[in-house]
Amino acid sequence: MKITDCTTFVIGNKPPHFGGKYFIVVKLTTETGVVGYGEIYVATVGPNTVATMVNDIAERWVIDADPNRIELLWRQMYSSGYSLRPDPTLVGIMSGIEMACWDIVGKDAGKPISDLLGGRVHDTLRTYTYLYPNAERPDVYSDPSQAAEQAAFEVSRGFDAVKFDPAGPYTAFDGHMPSLDDMSRSVAITGAIREAVGDRADLLFGTHGQFTAAGAIRLARQLEQFDPLWFEEPTVADAPEEMARVARQTTIPVATGERLTTISEFAALARHQAAAIWQPNLGRCGGILAAKKIAAIAEASGCQIAPHLYSGPILGAANIQLAVTLPNLLMIEGIQDWTGFHAELLTTPIQWQDGRVIPSREPGLGTALNEAVALANPYVPDPGDATDLHLGMHPNPIR
Repeated sequence: MKITDCTTFVIGNKPPHFGGKYFIVVKLTTETGVVGYGEIYVATVGPNTVATMVNDIAERWVIDADPNRIELLWRQMYSSGYSLRPDPTLVGIMSGIEMACWDIVGKDAGKPISDLLGGRVHDTLRTYTYLYPNAERPDVYSDPSQAAEQAAFEVSRGFDAVKFDPAGPYTAFDGHMPSLDDMSRSVAITGAIREAVGDRADLLFGTHGQFTAAGAIRLARQLEQFDPLWFEEPTVADAPEEMARVARQTTIPVATGERLTTISEFAALARHQAAAIWQPNLGRCGGILAAKKIAAIAEASGCQIAPHLYSGPILGAANIQLAVTLPNLLMIEGIQDWTGFHAELLTTPIQWQDGRVIPSREPGLGTALNEAVALANPYVPDPGDATDLHLGMHPNPIR
Protein backbone atom coordinates (compact mmCIF):
# COMPACT_ATOMS: atom_id res chain seq x y z
CA MET A 1 0.00 0.00 0.00
CA LYS A 2 1.33 3.42 -0.98
CA ILE A 3 0.27 7.01 -0.30
CA THR A 4 -0.74 8.69 -3.55
CA ASP A 5 -2.11 12.07 -2.45
CA CYS A 6 -1.74 14.64 0.31
CA THR A 7 -4.28 17.45 0.81
CA THR A 8 -4.30 20.14 3.49
CA PHE A 9 -7.38 21.91 4.86
CA VAL A 10 -6.93 25.28 6.56
CA ILE A 11 -10.20 25.67 8.42
CA GLY A 12 -11.50 28.89 9.94
CA ASN A 13 -12.85 28.16 13.40
CA LYS A 14 -16.22 29.80 13.93
CA PRO A 15 -16.68 32.37 16.71
CA PRO A 16 -16.07 32.29 19.61
CA HIS A 17 -12.93 30.56 18.25
CA PHE A 18 -12.46 28.17 21.18
CA GLY A 19 -9.43 26.07 20.31
CA GLY A 20 -7.87 28.79 18.15
CA LYS A 21 -8.79 30.81 15.08
CA TYR A 22 -7.95 28.00 12.68
CA PHE A 23 -7.34 24.28 12.44
CA ILE A 24 -4.86 22.67 10.02
CA VAL A 25 -5.89 19.18 8.91
CA VAL A 26 -3.92 16.95 6.54
CA LYS A 27 -5.54 14.20 4.48
CA LEU A 28 -3.57 11.29 3.05
CA THR A 29 -5.03 8.99 0.39
CA THR A 30 -3.64 5.60 -0.60
CA GLU A 31 -3.68 3.75 -3.90
CA THR A 32 -6.30 1.41 -2.39
CA GLY A 33 -8.61 4.33 -1.56
CA VAL A 34 -8.06 4.31 2.22
CA VAL A 35 -8.04 7.84 3.61
CA GLY A 36 -6.41 9.08 6.83
CA TYR A 37 -6.65 12.42 8.63
CA GLY A 38 -4.25 14.15 10.98
CA GLU A 39 -4.09 17.58 12.59
CA ILE A 40 -1.09 19.90 12.73
CA TYR A 41 -0.47 22.19 15.71
CA VAL A 42 1.83 24.92 14.38
CA ALA A 43 1.60 28.62 15.19
CA THR A 44 5.15 29.76 14.48
CA VAL A 45 4.11 30.80 10.96
CA GLY A 46 0.74 31.43 9.32
CA PRO A 47 -1.46 28.43 8.52
CA ASN A 48 -1.40 28.92 4.76
CA THR A 49 2.39 28.88 4.90
CA VAL A 50 2.14 25.64 6.87
CA ALA A 51 -0.01 24.17 4.09
CA THR A 52 2.70 25.05 1.55
CA MET A 53 5.30 23.40 3.76
CA VAL A 54 3.14 20.27 4.01
CA ASN A 55 3.12 20.05 0.21
CA ASP A 56 6.91 20.33 0.12
CA ILE A 57 7.45 17.61 2.70
CA ALA A 58 4.83 15.38 1.09
CA GLU A 59 6.48 15.64 -2.33
CA ARG A 60 9.87 14.69 -0.92
CA TRP A 61 8.97 12.00 1.57
CA VAL A 62 5.28 11.07 1.78
CA ILE A 63 4.02 10.40 -1.73
CA ASP A 64 4.74 6.75 -2.66
CA ALA A 65 5.64 5.93 0.96
CA ASP A 66 4.09 2.96 2.74
CA PRO A 67 1.85 4.32 5.56
CA ASN A 68 2.53 1.16 7.60
CA ARG A 69 6.21 2.09 7.96
CA ILE A 70 5.51 4.96 10.32
CA GLU A 71 8.82 4.94 12.20
CA LEU A 72 10.83 4.96 8.96
CA LEU A 73 8.79 7.79 7.43
CA TRP A 74 9.07 9.81 10.64
CA ARG A 75 12.86 9.48 10.69
CA GLN A 76 13.13 10.44 7.03
CA MET A 77 11.08 13.60 7.56
CA TYR A 78 12.91 14.45 10.78
CA SER A 79 16.32 14.16 9.12
CA SER A 80 15.33 16.60 6.37
CA GLY A 81 18.26 18.98 5.94
CA TYR A 82 20.11 16.82 8.48
CA SER A 83 18.74 18.89 11.36
CA LEU A 84 17.71 15.91 13.50
CA ARG A 85 16.71 18.15 16.40
CA PRO A 86 13.43 19.47 17.88
CA ASP A 87 11.76 22.05 15.66
CA PRO A 88 8.13 22.94 16.49
CA THR A 89 7.27 23.82 12.88
CA LEU A 90 8.76 20.79 11.14
CA VAL A 91 7.73 18.34 13.87
CA GLY A 92 4.25 19.84 14.01
CA ILE A 93 3.82 19.11 10.30
CA MET A 94 5.29 15.64 10.78
CA SER A 95 2.85 15.05 13.64
CA GLY A 96 -0.18 15.60 11.43
CA ILE A 97 1.21 13.37 8.68
CA GLU A 98 2.09 10.66 11.20
CA MET A 99 -1.40 10.84 12.70
CA ALA A 100 -2.95 10.41 9.27
CA CYS A 101 -0.79 7.33 8.66
CA TRP A 102 -2.08 5.76 11.88
CA ASP A 103 -5.63 6.53 10.77
CA ILE A 104 -4.95 4.70 7.49
CA VAL A 105 -3.35 1.73 9.23
CA GLY A 106 -6.25 1.41 11.65
CA LYS A 107 -8.87 1.63 8.93
CA ASP A 108 -6.99 -0.88 6.78
CA ALA A 109 -6.86 -3.30 9.72
CA GLY A 110 -10.46 -2.60 10.71
CA LYS A 111 -9.37 -1.62 14.22
CA PRO A 112 -9.22 1.55 16.30
CA ILE A 113 -5.70 2.92 16.67
CA SER A 114 -5.81 2.13 20.38
CA ASP A 115 -5.96 -1.60 19.59
CA LEU A 116 -2.70 -1.24 17.66
CA LEU A 117 -0.99 0.51 20.60
CA GLY A 118 -1.53 -2.22 23.16
CA GLY A 119 -5.26 -1.93 23.63
CA ARG A 120 -7.52 -0.06 26.03
CA VAL A 121 -6.84 0.17 29.72
CA HIS A 122 -9.63 2.74 30.21
CA ASP A 123 -13.24 2.44 29.04
CA THR A 124 -13.98 6.15 29.61
CA LEU A 125 -11.71 9.17 29.98
CA ARG A 126 -11.81 11.95 32.54
CA THR A 127 -11.85 15.38 30.89
CA TYR A 128 -11.31 18.99 31.89
CA THR A 129 -12.10 22.30 30.25
CA TYR A 130 -10.95 25.90 30.40
CA LEU A 131 -13.25 28.44 31.98
CA TYR A 132 -14.02 30.21 28.72
CA PRO A 133 -15.45 33.75 28.66
CA ASN A 134 -19.00 34.05 27.32
CA ALA A 135 -21.75 36.63 26.90
CA GLU A 136 -23.05 36.13 30.43
CA ARG A 137 -19.61 36.05 32.05
CA PRO A 138 -17.12 37.89 29.81
CA ASP A 139 -14.61 38.67 32.57
CA VAL A 140 -13.83 35.27 34.07
CA TYR A 141 -10.12 36.16 34.18
CA SER A 142 -10.49 39.43 36.04
CA ASP A 143 -13.70 39.09 38.10
CA PRO A 144 -13.58 36.45 40.85
CA SER A 145 -17.37 36.20 41.07
CA GLN A 146 -17.70 35.51 37.34
CA ALA A 147 -14.90 32.95 37.51
CA ALA A 148 -16.63 31.21 40.39
CA GLU A 149 -19.98 31.18 38.60
CA GLN A 150 -18.46 29.75 35.41
CA ALA A 151 -16.60 27.09 37.36
CA ALA A 152 -19.78 26.10 39.20
CA PHE A 153 -21.60 25.87 35.86
CA GLU A 154 -18.95 23.57 34.35
CA VAL A 155 -18.97 21.37 37.44
CA SER A 156 -22.77 21.20 37.37
CA ARG A 157 -22.66 19.58 33.95
CA GLY A 158 -20.12 16.96 34.88
CA PHE A 159 -16.58 18.32 34.86
CA ASP A 160 -14.54 17.51 37.95
CA ALA A 161 -11.55 19.62 36.89
CA VAL A 162 -11.41 23.16 35.47
CA LYS A 163 -8.47 25.16 34.13
CA PHE A 164 -7.91 28.90 34.26
CA ASP A 165 -4.95 31.28 33.96
CA PRO A 166 -5.69 34.63 35.62
CA ALA A 167 -2.10 35.80 36.15
CA GLY A 168 -2.21 38.43 33.41
CA PRO A 169 -1.39 38.56 29.68
CA TYR A 170 1.59 36.76 28.23
CA THR A 171 4.35 38.99 26.90
CA ALA A 172 7.26 38.82 24.50
CA PHE A 173 9.50 39.19 27.56
CA ASP A 174 8.50 36.14 29.61
CA GLY A 175 9.63 35.01 32.10
CA HIS A 176 9.14 37.92 34.38
CA MET A 177 8.34 38.56 38.02
CA PRO A 178 4.59 38.63 38.72
CA SER A 179 3.35 41.99 39.88
CA LEU A 180 1.48 42.41 43.13
CA ASP A 181 -1.69 42.87 41.03
CA ASP A 182 -0.99 39.59 39.20
CA MET A 183 -0.66 37.76 42.49
CA SER A 184 -3.64 39.33 44.25
CA ARG A 185 -5.89 38.67 41.23
CA SER A 186 -4.68 35.07 40.99
CA VAL A 187 -5.30 34.46 44.68
CA ALA A 188 -8.74 36.08 44.61
CA ILE A 189 -9.91 34.12 41.56
CA THR A 190 -8.47 30.80 42.72
CA GLY A 191 -10.01 31.27 46.16
CA ALA A 192 -13.41 32.16 44.72
CA ILE A 193 -13.39 29.09 42.47
CA ARG A 194 -12.37 26.80 45.31
CA GLU A 195 -15.17 28.20 47.49
CA ALA A 196 -17.68 27.73 44.67
CA VAL A 197 -16.80 24.13 43.78
CA GLY A 198 -15.52 22.86 47.12
CA ASP A 199 -14.04 19.39 46.76
CA ARG A 200 -16.16 18.54 43.71
CA ALA A 201 -13.47 19.61 41.24
CA ASP A 202 -9.71 19.93 40.89
CA LEU A 203 -8.31 23.36 40.08
CA LEU A 204 -5.78 23.57 37.26
CA PHE A 205 -3.80 26.82 37.43
CA GLY A 206 -2.10 27.86 34.18
CA THR A 207 0.60 30.45 33.54
CA HIS A 208 2.02 29.49 30.11
CA GLY A 209 5.66 30.05 30.99
CA GLN A 210 5.17 33.62 32.15
CA PHE A 211 7.44 33.75 35.15
CA THR A 212 10.98 33.37 36.34
CA ALA A 213 11.53 30.55 38.79
CA ALA A 214 11.72 33.04 41.66
CA GLY A 215 8.50 34.70 40.60
CA ALA A 216 6.68 31.41 40.11
CA ILE A 217 7.72 30.25 43.57
CA ARG A 218 6.34 33.45 45.15
CA LEU A 219 3.02 32.95 43.38
CA ALA A 220 2.83 29.22 44.10
CA ARG A 221 3.24 29.76 47.82
CA GLN A 222 0.20 32.02 47.85
CA LEU A 223 -1.85 29.48 45.86
CA GLU A 224 -0.97 26.41 47.92
CA GLN A 225 -3.78 27.13 50.42
CA PHE A 226 -6.31 26.26 47.68
CA ASP A 227 -4.66 22.92 46.83
CA PRO A 228 -4.58 23.13 43.00
CA LEU A 229 -3.97 19.87 41.19
CA TRP A 230 -1.34 21.52 39.05
CA PHE A 231 0.71 24.66 38.38
CA GLU A 232 1.05 24.68 34.61
CA GLU A 233 4.23 25.77 32.83
CA PRO A 234 5.38 28.12 35.61
CA THR A 235 8.61 29.03 33.77
CA VAL A 236 9.76 29.22 30.17
CA ALA A 237 9.33 25.94 28.34
CA ASP A 238 12.95 25.40 27.27
CA ALA A 239 14.56 25.62 30.71
CA PRO A 240 13.60 22.45 32.61
CA GLU A 241 16.27 23.15 35.22
CA GLU A 242 14.45 26.37 36.14
CA MET A 243 11.09 24.60 36.23
CA ALA A 244 12.67 22.02 38.54
CA ARG A 245 13.53 24.80 41.00
CA VAL A 246 9.83 25.59 41.20
CA ALA A 247 8.85 21.93 41.53
CA ARG A 248 11.22 21.51 44.49
CA GLN A 249 9.81 24.49 46.36
CA THR A 250 6.03 24.08 46.07
CA THR A 251 3.53 21.45 47.12
CA ILE A 252 1.55 22.05 43.91
CA PRO A 253 2.44 19.50 41.20
CA VAL A 254 4.05 21.16 38.18
CA ALA A 255 2.60 20.41 34.73
CA THR A 256 4.16 21.21 31.35
CA GLY A 257 4.54 20.00 27.78
CA GLU A 258 2.29 21.75 25.27
CA ARG A 259 5.25 23.62 23.76
CA LEU A 260 7.68 20.70 23.79
CA THR A 261 8.42 18.51 20.81
CA THR A 262 10.03 15.07 20.38
CA ILE A 263 10.98 12.59 23.07
CA SER A 264 14.28 14.38 23.75
CA GLU A 265 12.63 17.51 25.16
CA PHE A 266 10.32 15.43 27.33
CA ALA A 267 13.19 13.24 28.51
CA ALA A 268 14.83 16.41 29.84
CA LEU A 269 11.85 16.82 32.18
CA ALA A 270 12.64 13.43 33.66
CA ARG A 271 16.36 14.14 33.99
CA HIS A 272 15.71 17.39 35.88
CA GLN A 273 12.60 16.16 37.74
CA ALA A 274 10.94 19.32 36.44
CA ALA A 275 7.28 18.26 36.31
CA ALA A 276 5.00 15.56 37.68
CA ILE A 277 2.38 15.93 34.94
CA TRP A 278 3.34 15.93 31.25
CA GLN A 279 1.07 17.50 28.62
CA PRO A 280 2.15 16.50 25.10
CA ASN A 281 0.16 17.93 22.23
CA LEU A 282 -0.02 15.17 19.62
CA GLY A 283 -0.06 17.73 16.80
CA ARG A 284 3.31 19.12 17.89
CA CYS A 285 5.20 16.49 19.88
CA GLY A 286 5.78 14.16 16.92
CA GLY A 287 2.46 12.38 16.64
CA ILE A 288 0.84 9.33 18.18
CA LEU A 289 3.86 7.02 18.34
CA ALA A 290 6.07 9.78 19.73
CA ALA A 291 3.45 10.50 22.38
CA LYS A 292 3.32 6.80 23.31
CA LYS A 293 7.10 6.87 23.79
CA ILE A 294 6.84 10.07 25.83
CA ALA A 295 4.21 8.45 28.04
CA ALA A 296 6.51 5.47 28.59
CA ILE A 297 9.35 7.74 29.71
CA ALA A 298 6.90 9.50 32.02
CA GLU A 299 5.69 6.19 33.44
CA ALA A 300 9.24 5.09 34.20
CA SER A 301 9.83 8.46 35.87
CA GLY A 302 6.74 8.32 38.08
CA CYS A 303 4.90 10.99 36.09
CA GLN A 304 1.39 11.16 34.64
CA ILE A 305 0.07 12.25 31.24
CA ALA A 306 -2.62 14.84 30.51
CA PRO A 307 -2.68 15.38 26.71
CA HIS A 308 -3.03 19.02 25.71
CA LEU A 309 -5.77 20.23 23.37
CA TYR A 310 -6.06 23.81 22.27
CA SER A 311 -6.74 22.67 18.74
CA GLY A 312 -9.41 21.02 16.60
CA PRO A 313 -11.39 17.81 16.89
CA ILE A 314 -9.19 15.59 14.71
CA LEU A 315 -6.37 16.14 17.18
CA GLY A 316 -8.87 15.57 19.98
CA ALA A 317 -9.77 12.20 18.46
CA ALA A 318 -6.08 11.26 18.31
CA ASN A 319 -5.67 12.21 21.99
CA ILE A 320 -8.52 9.84 22.83
CA GLN A 321 -7.01 6.93 20.90
CA LEU A 322 -3.71 7.37 22.74
CA ALA A 323 -5.16 8.14 26.17
CA VAL A 324 -7.20 4.96 26.48
CA THR A 325 -3.97 2.94 26.24
CA LEU A 326 -2.00 4.76 28.96
CA PRO A 327 -1.70 3.27 32.44
CA ASN A 328 -0.30 6.59 33.70
CA LEU A 329 -3.07 8.77 32.26
CA LEU A 330 -4.36 11.54 34.52
CA MET A 331 -7.01 13.13 32.26
CA ILE A 332 -7.43 14.72 28.83
CA GLU A 333 -8.26 18.28 27.85
CA GLY A 334 -11.53 19.05 26.07
CA ILE A 335 -12.91 22.14 24.42
CA GLN A 336 -15.88 22.40 26.78
CA ASP A 337 -18.20 19.45 25.98
CA TRP A 338 -16.98 18.76 22.41
CA THR A 339 -20.11 20.27 20.81
CA GLY A 340 -20.56 23.27 18.48
CA PHE A 341 -18.26 23.67 15.51
CA HIS A 342 -15.96 20.94 16.80
CA ALA A 343 -18.84 18.47 16.43
CA GLU A 344 -19.84 19.88 13.03
CA LEU A 345 -16.35 19.19 11.68
CA LEU A 346 -16.58 15.47 12.39
CA THR A 347 -18.61 12.82 10.59
CA THR A 348 -19.14 11.22 14.00
CA PRO A 349 -18.91 13.67 16.92
CA ILE A 350 -16.93 12.75 20.00
CA GLN A 351 -19.20 11.24 22.64
CA TRP A 352 -19.07 13.06 25.99
CA GLN A 353 -21.25 12.55 29.03
CA ASP A 354 -21.01 13.68 32.65
CA GLY A 355 -17.45 14.89 32.35
CA ARG A 356 -16.12 11.82 30.54
CA VAL A 357 -15.41 10.86 26.94
CA ILE A 358 -16.68 7.51 25.72
CA PRO A 359 -13.99 6.39 23.22
CA SER A 360 -15.08 5.29 19.76
CA ARG A 361 -14.56 1.66 18.77
CA GLU A 362 -14.64 2.44 15.06
CA PRO A 363 -11.47 1.88 12.98
CA GLY A 364 -8.63 4.37 12.87
CA LEU A 365 -9.29 7.61 14.71
CA GLY A 366 -12.90 6.55 15.19
CA THR A 367 -14.20 9.49 13.17
CA ALA A 368 -13.32 11.53 10.07
CA LEU A 369 -13.25 15.11 8.87
CA ASN A 370 -16.52 16.37 7.44
CA GLU A 371 -14.88 17.79 4.34
CA ALA A 372 -17.98 19.67 3.20
CA VAL A 373 -18.01 21.64 6.46
CA ALA A 374 -14.25 22.18 6.30
CA LEU A 375 -14.40 23.50 2.72
CA ALA A 376 -17.33 25.76 3.58
CA ASN A 377 -15.30 27.40 6.35
CA PRO A 378 -11.89 28.36 4.95
CA TYR A 379 -9.60 30.38 7.17
CA VAL A 380 -9.46 34.06 6.19
CA PRO A 381 -6.70 36.00 7.99
CA ASP A 382 -7.48 39.32 9.64
CA PRO A 383 -4.99 42.04 10.66
CA GLY A 384 -4.89 40.93 14.29
CA ASP A 385 -3.77 37.44 13.35
CA ALA A 386 -0.21 38.63 12.81
CA THR A 387 0.30 38.73 16.58
CA ASP A 388 -2.29 36.17 17.67
CA LEU A 389 -2.06 33.25 15.29
CA HIS A 390 -2.78 30.45 17.73
CA LEU A 391 -4.46 31.93 20.76
CA GLY A 392 -7.68 33.18 19.19
CA MET A 393 -10.15 33.51 22.03
CA HIS A 394 -7.64 32.25 24.57
CA PRO A 395 -8.21 34.07 27.86
CA ASN A 396 -4.84 35.84 27.88
CA PRO A 397 -3.57 36.60 24.37
CA ILE A 398 0.03 37.66 24.05
CA ARG A 399 0.85 41.36 24.36
